[in-house]
Amino acid sequence: MSVLAIGDVGVVDDLFHVGDEAMFDAAVVELRRRGLDTIGVSSAPAETRERYGISAVNRLGFTGLDRDAAARRSEQLVDAADGRTVLTADDTARGVLDALDGVTGVLHTGGGNLASRWPVHIYERTTLSRMAAARGLPVVFSGQTFGPDLTTDDETRLRAALADAALVGVREGSTEALVHSWGLHPRRQVDDASFLDAPVVAPASGPLLVSLSGWYAHRPTDAVDAALARMIDAAAEVTDAPVVFHAHFGPLTDGDVRGDVVVHERVRAHLRTPSRLETTADTAHAVALARSARLLISSRYHPVVFAAPSGVPVLALAADEYTRIKLTGALEPWGQEGVIDIDDAAAASALLPALVSRAAFLREAATERFDAHRARASQWWDDVAATLG
Repeated sequence: MSVLAIGDVGVVDDLFHVGDEAMFDAAVVELRRRGLDTIGVSSAPAETRERYGISAVNRLGFTGLDRDAAARRSEQLVDAADGRTVLTADDTARGVLDALDGVTGVLHTGGGNLASRWPVHIYERTTLSRMAAARGLPVVFSGQTFGPDLTTDDETRLRAALADAALVGVREGSTEALVHSWGLHPRRQVDDASFLDAPVVAPASGPLLVSLSGWYAHRPTDAVDAALARMIDAAAEVTDAPVVFHAHFGPLTDGDVRGDVVVHERVRAHLRTPSRLETTADTAHAVALARSARLLISSRYHPVVFAAPSGVPVLALAADEYTRIKLTGALEPWGQEGVIDIDDAAAASALLPALVSRAAFLREAATERFDAHRARASQWWDDVAATLG
């Protein structure tokens, strides 16, 4: 049996997004363990087929459309799934439409977060749900963040899609509360990528790991870069660890300055402390690196997801309400609270000694919680497989 799974995956132009691929990776692994094959919906189907050893098809064709065009495209695809119209042979959505003939269900993996700042994901995910409904197929949403910014139209689309879903999984308290306010009953758990397999590392054996996003929410770039550098210098003194920058959205080639590497190079230019760049590789490499860190400083979400279950002390930097929701949601289940506004980066130096001194306590807290979170995640995937299979 096969499941059609959509994630924000597919490496284009050699740029790899660790977090989006990690959540899809976790879904493929968990479904395979339960006897289900995956057909992926991808921006680069050939690359996804090779990376995961699965079948893959193109996305639905919403990229680049304005909202009016996206709404028309949505109705066209639902009509095609319902047999009321026929897509042309070269339509990018033909792969999805054909795949729906042979699968037993549809899975929305994490990634492509469903907020109005990314309307392409709103239209793509809700349209695929409607196409599945037209074929009588069950739908599951796993490991999602919804909102916090949602227009009235986007909220209406999402509410309808979730109301028709067999299971809805969310990963933060605020997302859970939002879905509850819609009269629905989601299941909350840690991020789907929390338990990915990776090379075993000794705890706290590695670097002061830094992973930054270029999203400063319109703050002055140079001022934020300089403040971050002062904080990292202070952290290096406290930890006495080598400083390593790791791009979670970055090129797979050494020396290629794109994605998060751009902001990393800017911040490094302000540092007094020596540092180096770790080239983006794959999810297993990113997981192992995060789990080995003596301290993680991150405005990216998935380094926190990978590090917190191992009890790595984390200082997470929120640029806005959306990033604060996600980072807080990643830390709270493991007994950590280290989320600060990026505006407070320079002042955060005073927090670092106390955070680092609690490393043993944080490892113990994570260990105490690990088995329960892992058991809930395993039960979730059992239920997903039973629903979609």
